[in-house]
Amino acid sequence: MKHSSGYKIFRVVALVLVVLSLVAPLLWMVSASFKTNVDIYDSSKALIFSPTLANYDTVFQQANYLQFVFNSLWVAFAATLLSLILGVPAAYSMSRFNMKKSALVVLMARVIPGVSLLVPWYYVFSNLQMIGGFGVLILSHMFVSLPLIVYIMMGYFDGLPEELEEAALVDGLTHIGAFRRITLPLSVPGVATAGILSFIFSWNNFMFALVLASGNTKTLPVAIFDFVGYASIDWGGLMAATTVVTLPIMVIALFVQKYIVSGLTAGATKG
Repeated sequence: MKHSSGYKIFRVVALVLVVLSLVAPLLWMVSASFKTNVDIYDSSKALIFSPTLANYDTVFQQANYLQFVFNSLWVAFAATLLSLILGVPAAYSMSRFNMKKSALVVLMARVIPGVSLLVPWYYVFSNLQMIGGFGVLILSHMFVSLPLIVYIMMGYFDGLPEELEEAALVDGLTHIGAFRRITLPLSVPGVATAGILSFIFSWNNFMFALVLASGNTKTLPVAIFDFVGYASIDWGGLMAATTVVTLPIMVIALFVQKYIVSGLTAGATKG
């Protein structure tokens, strides 16, 4: 009994420490976004300070962050949608027709670091005069989104019973018809999971937009660097911009976490 009580106390303390280590930086970021640069450097005003909205005024009025928000939304939405259109049928084919080699290629695409492709991408897309446009950003983000969606959906399709499709084939449907009428409606939770994770990864992507975007098409993670100067850093504006990038995707993740977990666990077992 004593051992059980001691274990419960240890588990609670460990859980509190882990949560604090994760939440404390976020709380400091949000609080710093309401401080002046002088108050940020003043340790005596870590908890008690006079809040100001000047940093958010700088972000939305002077830095034109609404344009960058639109850029991030457009690139993430387009990359996710195109990846779903291509990835879901590809994952179904790999799962049902036992295409192990193709699945291995997809897995390799997930393993290869994206930074290793930036130089050849820049060379190819510059010759095609696509650098600085939304098209090159969407294509580069699909390099992350498409393998992720295929990887998730293959596990989900493996977990769906094949007997339903076989019955549809007996009734006269083709493989495409069985996929469209039977398998695809049943896989909506998996599609939602893959789409949500793809959107989150695309929203947070920094490296591709840093090299391939222009001043008019750069996304929020790149736009944050506007507050980092050669001689000084506008910490208040930087924290406000980081809050704008972080909080929306955190809110989305909190509201859809049960769908993500259910979709991943549904594709983790077979039969």
